[in-house]
Amino acid sequence: MSDGWKLWASGIAYGLETGTANIPFVLLTHYRRLKLSDMEAMLLIHLLSFRQVEGRDFPSMEEIEQRMSAASGTVSTAIRRLVKEGWLAIDEVTDEATGKQAERYNFTGMYRKLGSCLAEEFAAARKNGRTEEIHDTKAAVQPEDPEPNHNLFIVFEKEFARPLSPMECETISGWLDQDGYPEDLIRMALKEAVFAGKVHFRYIDRILLEWSRNRVRTVEDAKAYTQRFRGGR
Repeated sequence: MSDGWKLWASGIAYGLETGTANIPFVLLTHYRRLKLSDMEAMLLIHLLSFRQVEGRDFPSMEEIEQRMSAASGTVSTAIRRLVKEGWLAIDEVTDEATGKQAERYNFTGMYRKLGSCLAEEFAAARKNGRTEEIHDTKAAVQPEDPEPNHNLFIVFEKEFARPLSPMECETISGWLDQDGYPEDLIRMALKEAVFAGKVHFRYIDRILLEWSRNRVRTVEDAKAYTQRFRGGR
């Protein structure tokens, strides 16, 4: 291996050792639509990397400005706007070991906004798809209100007792759009997961897949199948 390749490999190894940050893809692709500036989107990305890679929940303004090569005062202005618009919150926490109080950034608002954005985009896509399908029919059929689809995300958030991540929102959208599962059947699968004490997406996906393989198409089919399964038949 040449010296140039060795240097390149060493650089890659060093970069991997320093860690990687998990950035929601929807933040990168939709921040303009969500009326975030380049500066604000990059600020959120840096705050996520501070927490995930360096374990720092509340870096100083000076550190953030240095990391972003931002002019003095611009970061604090951007953070105030993000807090005002509900993207960020600042929580006060107490270290159980030392009793010291500290602050940390709370990203719940950001994940809620990103999840809602995906839900609305999916609902609009389904609405447009229905409109195209009924375009040539004689009867004037009104497309369904996209709100029920949005409510499905809210139902999941209530059962999980936390905001859904963008990936989890995409999973629900995939069940509806790609797999074609009826919304009420997905709700039923969620109830089964709650009943089993396994409230996570992998288990719910396994329930839906098993039902699909056994030609369970409706809630009534699911109830009958579940009764047979629990009865050991």
